[in-house]
Amino acid sequence: MAHDDRRLRVLRAIVQDYVSTNDPVGSKALAARYDLGVSPATIRNDMAVLEEEGYITQPHTSAGRVPTDKGYRFFVDRLSAVKPLSVAERRAIEKFLDGAVDLHDVLGRTVRLLAQLTRQVAVVQYPTLSRSAVRHLELVPLTASRLLMVLITDTGRVEQRVVEVAAEADADTVAELRTLLNASFTGAKLAEASGKVGDLVEGAPPHLRGLVAAVSATLLETLMEPTEDRLVIGGTANLARGSALDFPGTVRPLLEALEEQVVVLRLMAEVGPSTVLVSIGQENEHEALTGASFVSVGYGAGEQALGGLGVVGPTRMDYAGNMAAVRAVARYVGQLLAES
Repeated sequence: MAHDDRRLRVLRAIVQDYVSTNDPVGSKALAARYDLGVSPATIRNDMAVLEEEGYITQPHTSAGRVPTDKGYRFFVDRLSAVKPLSVAERRAIEKFLDGAVDLHDVLGRTVRLLAQLTRQVAVVQYPTLSRSAVRHLELVPLTASRLLMVLITDTGRVEQRVVEVAAEADADTVAELRTLLNASFTGAKLAEASGKVGDLVEGAPPHLRGLVAAVSATLLETLMEPTEDRLVIGGTANLARGSALDFPGTVRPLLEALEEQVVVLRLMAEVGPSTVLVSIGQENEHEALTGASFVSVGYGAGEQALGGLGVVGPTRMDYAGNMAAVRAVARYVGQLLAES
């Protein structure tokens, strides 16, 4: 058991040293830089066992060792505590995000902030429509026979549709229709709102029934339409900061996967609002991500995540620091959207 504890300390030191120096780690360097309480010979023996068990490996170009995906996973699973952010970092998050004017600005600022804090690629998912609720429905007359319907969700997402109406609608009629729509739909979850549309048409006053039917048909299309989830991405230049060992061969497949978004969105589908997920190297099913790690968490007030955010980078990353940054930013974004 004592051997296991010591080898865990050796593995932790190898991970920390390799992440910070970007150089494969030798036993002499470990003995000099870390107070492991044992001789370089014992460290060498422990490293040999760790290599045999698949936790570290030797790159062809160096005498030192680097962690494997299995080594990083063992390290992450045994992180006793996620490194807390400093007061200055927390203030920076608050100050940077507080100036946002709308949802697009919040998410744009979030990826820039995460990319700066972690020096990785930052990804933030737009709030998923199906998990949102109706905050307000606005109707704006465009011409005598056309209305602009604007659906605003509680997450700040805005969907706009043009409605063609058969009869001319004056300002008073449009105002009456707006009141009727908001009385029926405000606060309703989008996933449930479509079920209310039929009742609304049946219960509408006779003079409004034609308009309600036209607007309801467009509203139903909007609610049922599988609007494509989108990502905001920032900091892709950070991928070029590492060494040749970070992405052997080429980083192009990873860049293409980020650009296509589908792969990352699939990973985001798993996130919840409290647990930070870490997916390392070969654990990622998609080939383009097998050389990368993905640290993610859901954001949103309450039990259900409205969307996900995270960072993507080489497996050689500061897991404790990145997990703390992702968690803190997600918590703040969730509060910000709940208050807006």
